[in-house]
Amino acid sequence: MDRLVFTGTGDAMGVPRVYCDCQVCEEARSTGANRRFRSSVSVAGPDGEFMIDCGPDWRTQMELAGKRFIRDIVITHAHFDHIGGLPEWADACRWLEIKGQLYAPQEVIDIIVRQYPWLDRHLEMHPIDQGLSLAGWGIKGWKVNHGKNGYSYAYKLSKPGITWVYCSDSIGLPEDQKQPLHGLDLLVLGTSFYKEEAEYTGRSVYDMTEALELLAEVKPGRTIFTHMSHDVDVRKDYGLPEQVSVAVMGYTVSLTKE
Repeated sequence: MDRLVFTGTGDAMGVPRVYCDCQVCEEARSTGANRRFRSSVSVAGPDGEFMIDCGPDWRTQMELAGKRFIRDIVITHAHFDHIGGLPEWADACRWLEIKGQLYAPQEVIDIIVRQYPWLDRHLEMHPIDQGLSLAGWGIKGWKVNHGKNGYSYAYKLSKPGITWVYCSDSIGLPEDQKQPLHGLDLLVLGTSFYKEEAEYTGRSVYDMTEALELLAEVKPGRTIFTHMSHDVDVRKDYGLPEQVSVAVMGYTVSLTKE
């Protein structure tokens, strides 16, 4: 059975914020329902496993999962909350004498190499602008609007009988970038706030109210929100539609059609 595991569900700063004593951050420090590492997921099944993104919490995520190594990681974009764990992954590759396999569009690889010029000693970097096949999944990425923060990539993953998309960092998608979202079995979508009050021109990720408008257009069978700030309290009922839910860390979803 193929399964999707939410290894991180937080925005760029994670939850709790080190400086913050709001109710969500305080709960995250105690019972921990709202504790959120930077967003990433793992995909595993009979044909292999891989992760999407490798943020600064990668080492702790691996420890909590009881894993000592992963060979394949797909990267959405070169922001620190999505690549900050790459040096630790490369260090694991060095000690274990196993080449890690990093997959990303060429322009993302170019930024990673500029930031971490030693990584290619321990990681093989594969441009995936034309798509790839990994662990039995056909994977195709496309550039999406990341608002004030530039761009990210979303990925559509397909196997016979199921198609889903991982789109953690996006906002205000134009029609051509929405097109691949139609007809999905599952959409994993970043929503940093329930309702963000900041000036729109300075924002970079959908809020839940905007996301619901998007879902009304593209109509996925199921949607899971991720990439959440400390504005979101997973204990709260936001009145979301039945087919829409909010991810918590460790949440596992079957990717096999029944």
